[in-house]
Amino acid sequence: MTQNKLENQAQHRHSKKQTQNPNNQPTTGIEYFFKGWSLAFSPGIKRFVFLPLIANVVIMSALFYWFFTAISGMVDWGVSYMPSWLHWLGYIIVFMVILALVILFCYFFSTVTNIIAAPFNGLLAEQVEAQLTGIPAADMSWISLIKDLPRIFRRELQKLLNYLLWAIPILLTYFIPVIGQSVTPVVWFLFTAWQINIQYADYAFDNHKITFHRMRELLKQDRVDNLTFGMIVSFFTMVPLLNLIVMPIAVCGATAMWVDRYRHQALFDSSSQDFR
Repeated sequence: MTQNKLENQAQHRHSKKQTQNPNNQPTTGIEYFFKGWSLAFSPGIKRFVFLPLIANVVIMSALFYWFFTAISGMVDWGVSYMPSWLHWLGYIIVFMVILALVILFCYFFSTVTNIIAAPFNGLLAEQVEAQLTGIPAADMSWISLIKDLPRIFRRELQKLLNYLLWAIPILLTYFIPVIGQSVTPVVWFLFTAWQINIQYADYAFDNHKITFHRMRELLKQDRVDNLTFGMIVSFFTMVPLLNLIVMPIAVCGATAMWVDRYRHQALFDSSSQDFR
């Protein structure tokens, strides 16, 4: 067994209890989001935020301009099919549909941006982890990064396929009268929040080659906090201007949660499997 494996086992035995409730450690998904905010603009990290931030600003600006231009006439069109005495209900229904579409396209736009910015987000997560743990990040040349791109994009494709596997059946429920206009938007928002959390949590896990299946198992241990984190990221994704900077903040916040809650267990499990 290598020295690194022995260190991982020792960390797993002695640090789990210590990392659960240290002073000033975030305890909720909301607190981890704001922890990410402070990390993203901290010395030593800011320079790694620049590239994913620029990618997010350019792509999200273009996509949102196209989206809101496309749906500008949806309200009047929807209400025109309702009797005059039900116009008030028409506005409510159209509002719910538009809200669901906004959430859908927010996630879709974020997915497109994250696929393009995945290598830079992985690098950002690596640097945040190094700062939080005090363990220097491994030096990676641009040639090594380029060679790793196929694996990185395969991981992004795996996340996208997992998303579509659940998204398509949920979207089909929009065609069910009443349920599609009342229950489905709520389910869709919760589902999207969970998927967004997976999207940003995965960078730290993937840096250590933790499988996608194992990552989901660990995240389910803290369903409420991870869902809350995804919900607040979803909210900021829908806020103009703030949606342009939310990506690196979410990466930093999710990486902080990885360090505090999952790192030792995940690395210990990985070491144990390698040893066997």
